[in-house]
Amino acid sequence: MARETVAVVNQKGGVGKTTTALSLAAALARAGERVLLVDLDPQANATSAAGLRAVRPPSLYEALTGAAEAAACVRPVPDEGFDLLPATAALAGAEVELAPVIARERRLEGVCAPLAAGYDWLFVDCPPSLGILTVNALTAASGVVVPVQCEYLPLEGLTQLMGTLDLVRATLNPRLRVLGLALTMLDSRTRLAREVAADVHRHFPDQTFATVIPRAVSLAEAPSHGRTIFRHRPDSRAASAYRRLAEELTARAGAPA
Repeated sequence: MARETVAVVNQKGGVGKTTTALSLAAALARAGERVLLVDLDPQANATSAAGLRAVRPPSLYEALTGAAEAAACVRPVPDEGFDLLPATAALAGAEVELAPVIARERRLEGVCAPLAAGYDWLFVDCPPSLGILTVNALTAASGVVVPVQCEYLPLEGLTQLMGTLDLVRATLNPRLRVLGLALTMLDSRTRLAREVAADVHRHFPDQTFATVIPRAVSLAEAPSHGRTIFRHRPDSRAASAYRRLAEELTARAGAPA
């Protein structure tokens, strides 16, 4: 079984969620770990940012709906060192199609189960919502990483998300734990960014990663080239930060719950 299945989740868009999922997957793959990235977002940003464009079936949609075996949907990303279970726009229909299905919250768990033995880590890039797809990710996951953008006060949204995690833990997945909150897009020159970072640390002192991801042009550029930061700018501050974050994540994953 995989050491950890990690849902990278935040119901707000534009917080660095996909970048964090991609970068952690790539950093751990470069460290010799066997990694599968699952793109659960119908926007398919992780898929395109990994260099896979115009993906043809089968994809995660076919795996979730039972039209294809999960193993047949996995694609290697050789230049990055990890595997990808890609998304397509068809995934947007899964919210409606899964609504009448028995145990619909566990479809992703069923997709990941036969794959888990082949990997050390599974990362799930969640959509920016708390709908059925995200609930599927939380039900399948052993841990959660929450990217938090350092540009607006995020505590209200974090409180809502933590409540959702508590509900999933109580009703669907008692093993789910928060591995950490990752502060992203920090511009230390601005007072607001510093205040947001301080607020998150104050309210969630034990759950916030020490590593902070800086705002960086290189992180914004990399997806347009179909590359992670480690291929686009391996010597950048952002690449160094994500390496440190991956090390922190590994340490936390190995710690007792």
